[in-house]
Amino acid sequence: MEIGIIGLPQSGKSSLFEIMTGVKSRDLHGETCVRGLATVPDGRLDHLAALYNPPKVTPARVTFIDVHAVGEKAYTTLRQNLSGAEGLLTVIDGFTTGDLADMVEAYRELKDELILADLMVVENRLERLAKMSKVAFKPVDKVQMEILPSVKAHLEEGGVIRDMSFSPEERHALRSFSFWTIKPELIVLNMGEGEKAPVEEFQKATGTRSEVMGICVLVEGEIAALPPSEQREYLKAMDIEEPAFNRIIRGAFRLLKQISFFTIGEDEVKAWVIPEGTKAPQAAGAIHGDFERGFIKAEVVHYDDFVACGSQMQAVKAMGKMRLEGREYVVQDGDIITFRFHL
Repeated sequence: MEIGIIGLPQSGKSSLFEIMTGVKSRDLHGETCVRGLATVPDGRLDHLAALYNPPKVTPARVTFIDVHAVGEKAYTTLRQNLSGAEGLLTVIDGFTTGDLADMVEAYRELKDELILADLMVVENRLERLAKMSKVAFKPVDKVQMEILPSVKAHLEEGGVIRDMSFSPEERHALRSFSFWTIKPELIVLNMGEGEKAPVEEFQKATGTRSEVMGICVLVEGEIAALPPSEQREYLKAMDIEEPAFNRIIRGAFRLLKQISFFTIGEDEVKAWVIPEGTKAPQAAGAIHGDFERGFIKAEVVHYDDFVACGSQMQAVKAMGKMRLEGREYVVQDGDIITFRFHL
């Protein structure tokens, strides 16, 4: 579960990476690709940890990748190091001029490079398919032969693959290509201090369907550098609920269609990360393979119901909010679960 951070030089992408992960990528001289883990802020986990006060609290985390790419081969370096990323966080310079037209131009420059890279992949694949004997075609080859011409036309018109609609079979046939523009994207406008990000205007001007957020990396860096107690005082004084980089981390987490469920106890309170749509046995497998193989039932209460019952498990059971779910149950974000299993 990784998100690649991209942006033109001096856009503030490396500074944002450092704020979110705590990894000083610019100090790692000679390192082309730097990875860092960012903790996903979650008030629910904080509440559960305060209740049980365990020696160990484990939050959900998401991995960000920062690539130092300069010169004529910058985009080649990006492609080589971010091809496996599941999503993209695109940082746009909004602080140098504050002009919407400049932000739109910067975004289009990045977008055009990624579209061109995808177009080259499609054209090469279509050429190879054209040379193959139809008798040798595998089912996936037939699907690719059917859909790649429309993908090619869409890219040539300046469109991105993520905006196209595919059947499950077609999407599966495209998985092996690691297309850039099929990856989900979160756009961050890095503004100057005190400047409001023109989110709606940017979306309208670019035609993007991606989520757009505004941030001032300079200010956020100052906030992140403060000790926790001073950070809280600063935010309170500025009437800010939380640092903007927290919203970006959560947005990136949503981008990957991941959810968290919780396990609670005196030893540890933990947020477990699973894909949306995961059923109970597979969620149990995120803890340990034996839990999935020996799955019997899952005792489930949603966090909201838990809080509504005074954050007391006895009250949860008394009010009938504790459910016993089987193999077909789809785990929801915020579920508190105890798994029953046999070895």
